[in-house]
Amino acid sequence: MDFKEFEKTIGYKFKNKELLTRALTHRSYLNENLEWKGKNNERLEFLGDAVLELISTEALFTRFPDKPEGELTSLRAALVNTVSLATVGRTINLDSSILMSKGEAADTGRAREAILADAMEAVIGAIYMDGGYKYARKFVEAHVMVRLEEILKYSLHIDAKSALQERVQSLKKLTPHYEVLSQKGPDHQKEFTVGVYFGKELASEGTGYSKHDAEVQAARKALESLD
Repeated sequence: MDFKEFEKTIGYKFKNKELLTRALTHRSYLNENLEWKGKNNERLEFLGDAVLELISTEALFTRFPDKPEGELTSLRAALVNTVSLATVGRTINLDSSILMSKGEAADTGRAREAILADAMEAVIGAIYMDGGYKYARKFVEAHVMVRLEEILKYSLHIDAKSALQERVQSLKKLTPHYEVLSQKGPDHQKEFTVGVYFGKELASEGTGYSKHDAEVQAARKALESLD
């Protein structure tokens, strides 16, 4: 496999190409390609998860010397959660580089998000093994930590449902509630549309591949409208 374009995109050239190939190999690919001699990316994902946590923690600790532990933890979680890492993965064309089964490749739901996020961690683990901490940190700073400004701007690290409840109780003396407005798609890839109501007033709507994700999106939109 030749991943030269991917290496150009991420700004790192591997000395050990097998590490990159392994980082981009999902276990489902091995099930459909029995002749494949390589390994899947799960061990590199395990390593990359730890490397990513250390790098992001160090960066946040240094940048925000006065923020308490709880807020730093929330910021880190917003940076390295599945949705965030999948978003980063798409910006570096990781989606089109992963070796996976035809079934997984056709899936566009939550399972695909997880595959992307796991591969991101595997790539970080592979860079760490190939070039060391310096280059792993350079990659994380260039492609993951850049999302920090957006997270701060839109308060993505804050529990939107709790924040909305506090605001609405303070302003309107009532508690917002959520209702599923519609759902579509097969059971394994169902998409929900949820509305958040202030009393009988529909304040905003959100969509997601789980009721919780749809509720969070609706809450964020409602907070923005209140602001």
